Amino acid sequence: MIDTVTHAVEDPDRSQPFAELGLKPDEYQEIRDILGRRPTSSELAMYSVMWSEHCSYKSSKVHLRQFGEKAPKTDILMVGIGENAGVVDIGDGWAVTFKVESHNHPSYVEPYQGAATGVGGIVRDILSMGARPLAVMDPLRFGPLDAPDTRRVMPGIVAGVGGYGNCLGLPNIGGEVVFDPSYLGNPLVNALCIGAMRHEDIHLASAKGVGNLVVLYGARTGGDGIGGVSVLASETFSEGGPTKRPSVQVGDPFMEKLLIEATLEVLHAGLVEGIQDLGGAGISCATSELASNGEGGMHVWLDRVLLRDPTLSPEEILMSESQERMCAIVTPANLDAFLKLCAKWEVEAVVIGEVTDSGRLTVEWHGEQIVDVPPRSVAHDGPVYERPFHRPVWQDALQADGPDNLARPSTPDELRATLLTMVAAPNLASKSWVTSQYDRYVLGNTVLAQPEDAGMIRIDEETGRGVALSTDCNGRFAKLDPYNGAKLALAESYRNVAASGAVPLAVTNCLNFGSPEDPEVMWQFAQATTGLADGCLELGIPVTGGNVSFYNQTGGTPILPTPVVGVLGVIDDVERRTPIAWREDGELVYLLGDTRDEFGGSEWAHHVHGHLGGMPPAVDLARERLLGEILVAGSRDGMLSAAHDVSDGGVAQTLVEMALHSGIGARCWLPDGIDPFTLLFSESTGRAVVVVARTEELRFTEMCAARGLPAYRIGVVDSGLGPDAGYPEGTQVLQLSELFTVTVDDLRTAHEGTLPDALR
Repeated sequence: MIDTVTHAVEDPDRSQPFAELGLKPDEYQEIRDILGRRPTSSELAMYSVMWSEHCSYKSSKVHLRQFGEKAPKTDILMVGIGENAGVVDIGDGWAVTFKVESHNHPSYVEPYQGAATGVGGIVRDILSMGARPLAVMDPLRFGPLDAPDTRRVMPGIVAGVGGYGNCLGLPNIGGEVVFDPSYLGNPLVNALCIGAMRHEDIHLASAKGVGNLVVLYGARTGGDGIGGVSVLASETFSEGGPTKRPSVQVGDPFMEKLLIEATLEVLHAGLVEGIQDLGGAGISCATSELASNGEGGMHVWLDRVLLRDPTLSPEEILMSESQERMCAIVTPANLDAFLKLCAKWEVEAVVIGEVTDSGRLTVEWHGEQIVDVPPRSVAHDGPVYERPFHRPVWQDALQADGPDNLARPSTPDELRATLLTMVAAPNLASKSWVTSQYDRYVLGNTVLAQPEDAGMIRIDEETGRGVALSTDCNGRFAKLDPYNGAKLALAESYRNVAASGAVPLAVTNCLNFGSPEDPEVMWQFAQATTGLADGCLELGIPVTGGNVSFYNQTGGTPILPTPVVGVLGVIDDVERRTPIAWREDGELVYLLGDTRDEFGGSEWAHHVHGHLGGMPPAVDLARERLLGEILVAGSRDGMLSAAHDVSDGGVAQTLVEMALHSGIGARCWLPDGIDPFTLLFSESTGRAVVVVARTEELRFTEMCAARGLPAYRIGVVDSGLGPDAGYPEGTQVLQLSELFTVTVDDLRTAHEGTLPDALR
């Protein structure tokens, strides 16, 4: 029997499975207080998914407010936090929207579909702002490369990201692949999408205009994804293996492609008053958020929803997170034109409701009312928790256990062996096994893609205006010092964008942490959020939106705190971009910035010694900003032919990647007064390696000197060094001072074999 509002009034004491739906007793009581009665089973379903951690941000809201309170003053932000995605002005009437979100738990349960639908969901967020999706990125994290469960989840996740994005025809231009034991049993699958539109084409999620119609269009609603990410992402995995497969959504990228084209056509035809994608919480989310953001009232005929499975109950229809669905607000006068364009693209559409002035969201099922709620109480006014937090009892001991006593290589042979070991480390090795499964150049506007520092796409084909994007985070740094760890993630992403020649403009983030009910995890989150807000204020770039992903732990073991930071930059002409590969013999190699003995949380300590302790590298955002200005000016004024940031693995890794990407060797030396090991492997921040033509050397060094940025000439590009170093003609070598020489072929063998060998 259908549980109606009348039944809820007449049968107030009926037992309801609120705990099984993830609600706490006090939350259930709060729902009863809001309604003045017990909820119907359909209302309970709606509140359970919308008040979940994933959808409501109930444990993070009090900290996320800092992104607004500390936002730097800027005139580039057109749409900020609170909408489906942030929008920034990039000039010439163009706007760009971008956002990163998590799909972690579904991807562990069902790797291919979890990752695929993560891509599909973030693409629809961008689409719902009125933008054409242009590219995606995928920050990924897994357990140890040699762990059996990594070999289970990683191929499926990579195939899911590639399969969905490739079928949509969207280039994958960047991201990360990181391995650490803490992600074993809880991989992180963060998905980013970027889209562009003209200023006048921006659309928002609101249901305005009494009498306007609510149209659900796209794929039919099915039983897959019931509870979906809203429930899966709001609880901790047990120690067991994958479960809850029916909760994972099933994607259809070909349907999504049709949905994209149909949506853009109805938007550009002026047929839509408001629009919302259906992602987490499905119809519950779309209807309550549209109503809450609009006139405040909506009536829905739920039995009109087109179904793949006719046996679904009203509660299941409301909770289903079936993919490739959108909800639009359309005037009655425009309905026929809207439906005609949907039919053109073979996209099913049906009117399921209308905007009212009742101030209530009401839902009926075959003539019986099953929902009658204030929409804001569902969508926006859920519980807000100030979770207790405290500094972990082990934090001081962790920071005191620095890497100073770890055995360091000292002889030339030891340094050479360490270099070859490091370039083959899973976190530093080539990720081409992953990126070769992605189409990076479809649509023809990709100008930089992995393994470049940042992905870059052309937005305006006439002027060459483009944008660059980078995502970064070192979870080890964040565990050692969450406040500065978040700043370090911001700094690296900022540096990567600047190294490509783009001016950093704005930030999105995906904050991945363990259980908020653990005070020590909550302390990490509070510290990281504050660090990111303070860092953005100092750099002068606003946070436009993002995502919080809690409960990333298996049993009582949380992941490393992983605040992934994405930075967007703009470049006036992509022809002036700066790649990482040096090119011409005789070009000069410069190291910008200061190198210090900083190995806490470094890849050397992690990979060579399995050690985590001490303090992460110091972060100086004023220096990062100065470095960024130099890198952008060098690119814009034609002084730089190549640039690569110095981060994981230190200067040695930077030089190796530049040599490998170009296939050309170089002769390098060390600045006076610095220990070779420190220079090669320290991960001090605020540094980059740049390549300058001899004709530009004086102009470039004078600019650095005038701005107070240290610049050391450390090498020269030399494709003919092989014979002089004792190798056959044509052999490309990287010579590091008088210490050692290594062939580019040996570096390539070490660098490119790690992932294929492990995953073969």
